[in-house]
Amino acid sequence: MTDGTFDDPKRVAINRVYTRTGDDGGTRLVGGQQVPKDSSRIAAYGEVDELNAFVGVARDTLERGEEAARDLANTLERVQHQLFNLGSILATLPEDVHPRQPRVTDADVAWLEAEMDRRNAGLPVLRSFVLPGGSRANAELHVCRTVCRRVERTAVALSRSEHVDAETIRYLNRLSDAFFVWSRWVIAAVGGEESLWRPNAATGE
Repeated sequence: MTDGTFDDPKRVAINRVYTRTGDDGGTRLVGGQQVPKDSSRIAAYGEVDELNAFVGVARDTLERGEEAARDLANTLERVQHQLFNLGSILATLPEDVHPRQPRVTDADVAWLEAEMDRRNAGLPVLRSFVLPGGSRANAELHVCRTVCRRVERTAVALSRSEHVDAETIRYLNRLSDAFFVWSRWVIAAVGGEESLWRPNAATGE
């Protein structure tokens, strides 16, 4: 990472998937430091990877679904790239971060806020909490929302003992809110109906 060519496709070459270097329960950060696989930093970027996978599932569902909601798939693809950038920073100790290394920024946070405002503008006012469901895409976006909240909690816990960029926490906080807005938007876009929480339904009334 000395030349800053992070957009050069030739910079990364994965020729063999298994390396056997993790058989003792350890792994290496971007800077080469050996750390246990259950360390807080590994947990943080591992959960970012998990979230990215769930976002990929939701994106695939949208691409295969009704045309009215398909443009959200492009939004989720952008989020996937942002999450990979975020994971890159979490996998690197602060002293090893290259000036040109990809990361989430305040511009990414601002984009999420604008995206939420745009899609939320035409949604009805909520009069109750919502239940995940009503469509597969809605349910999958709620899964993304809850996983994102867990990633946020893990990143905050890591920040208690190690440096975590403030933009990372802000981004995860906005992203979980965005998944909520997107879950509502996708129902409205296809003319569906949200599942609202009815407290008495728990007792069959």
